Amino acid sequence: MAAGGRLLLLFFLLPWLVTASHSPPGCKIRITSKGLDLVKQEGLRFVEQELQNITVSDLHGKEGQFHYNISQVKVMDLQLALSDLHFQPQQHLVFNINNASISLRFRRQLLYWFFYDIGSINASADGVHIHTVLQLAKDRAGRLKISNITCNASIARMHAGFSGTLRKVYEFLSTFIVTGMRFLLSQQICPSLEHASLVLLNSVLDTVPVRNYVDEHIGIDYSLLRDPAVSVDTLDLDFKGMFFPRARENQELENHAVEPVIKETERMVYVAFSEYFFDSAMHAYFQAGVLAIELEGEKVPKDLEVLLRATFFGTIFMLSPTVDAPLRLVLQVSAPPRCIIKPSGTSVSVSAFLNISLVPPGRPAVQLSSMAMETKLSARVYLQGKALRVQLDLRRFRIYSKQSALESLALFSLQAPLKTLLQLTIMPIINERTKKGVQIPLPEGMDFTKEVVTNHAGFLTVGADLHFSKELREVIEKYRPVPTATAHLSSEPTAPSVEPPLL
Repeated sequence: MAAGGRLLLLFFLLPWLVTASHSPPGCKIRITSKGLDLVKQEGLRFVEQELQNITVSDLHGKEGQFHYNISQVKVMDLQLALSDLHFQPQQHLVFNINNASISLRFRRQLLYWFFYDIGSINASADGVHIHTVLQLAKDRAGRLKISNITCNASIARMHAGFSGTLRKVYEFLSTFIVTGMRFLLSQQICPSLEHASLVLLNSVLDTVPVRNYVDEHIGIDYSLLRDPAVSVDTLDLDFKGMFFPRARENQELENHAVEPVIKETERMVYVAFSEYFFDSAMHAYFQAGVLAIELEGEKVPKDLEVLLRATFFGTIFMLSPTVDAPLRLVLQVSAPPRCIIKPSGTSVSVSAFLNISLVPPGRPAVQLSSMAMETKLSARVYLQGKALRVQLDLRRFRIYSKQSALESLALFSLQAPLKTLLQLTIMPIINERTKKGVQIPLPEGMDFTKEVVTNHAGFLTVGADLHFSKELREVIEKYRPVPTATAHLSSEPTAPSVEPPLL
């Protein structure tokens, strides 16, 4: 009975244990087959460039009285017309090249009996087949990497064209040369592609931000939560998508938001953000203590100052002779703002308090009122380039006294001017920051175009197409690793980026 009871308890706990082990992502990216087609076009140019740099060892030998030495082998041209790049579940990309041709030129030194000849030979390798499987995985730093590659290459036939007085003899004896050259060339294709994938392409993936500073106050963690999920048509990446205060870099904010679900496959790429993504940004700024503003003296708008002095006239009169003392307004968020994403739109709820004081010169400040504020901001989220941007607009605003209902009634006349103060003074400061955005985890040289934002319950998605603003080769040459250097796997944040805060 005891064993049966434990089994029954395990049965009921199993769903909870599975859920607990699956951390929901704050940000999710899906690359579709259409996006892979674009990557194939750029990747094919890169493969052509790599194969053109193949180094083939010198070939020499003898058959009877025929002595030969082949050197200075150079790839002149490639025809890779039939190629295919597709997803293969569970974590793979498959790259195939079929019936390709490679044109070569090399130097010959031939001795047949007493005849010695030097010159060049043009050769072509036809029916070249290359089958490559790239395994994708999350590395220790939480970055997407090509973790392994399997490659098979074969050449169906090879021809060599000879010239000179001994052309007929060479053609008869060229079997030895062609067979050796075909073997050497096929042996160099896969090592070249393995280096291109595991070293050069991984250096491009190193440009994806993983744990990066956003500004002097906060940073963002874009580490992958798990290995990529690959289906026949899609590749899904689950990112942590959590902002953190730089003063507390190891601080974790538990994710209780709805997990983004991407069902679409029509566009090249989809990026989804849950409420947690935005909440963590606002929580990080709140923890950093920067969600506050203070206005004193001449910084207080004149119309608002007149209204405040009229509202608190009785209190100010009792404080005579300090009636003409400057006013001080301290507006501070009292709790981390919360983001709410609905199919109808995105909004941000903010609770704050406003302290109004007189600050007589050389004397302690005298508080006139402390009022609570509740505001609701509408948020327009959009993507431009690789930056996620937010435009905020003040929609609802309410103030009330923390002391008494009577004072709340007296403060009713302040709602309109204080709302105007927020719209004219505070909102431009916030939007100046949010409109510059925060970078989305894409490699350097790749950007979004034709972005469309769709709201869902608890998350939003951005469908877009991709384009290369830089050639793959340009990015590789910029970040080409030093041969003796080892890959950097640290999860420490990089130097502060020029990207401004999200909120």
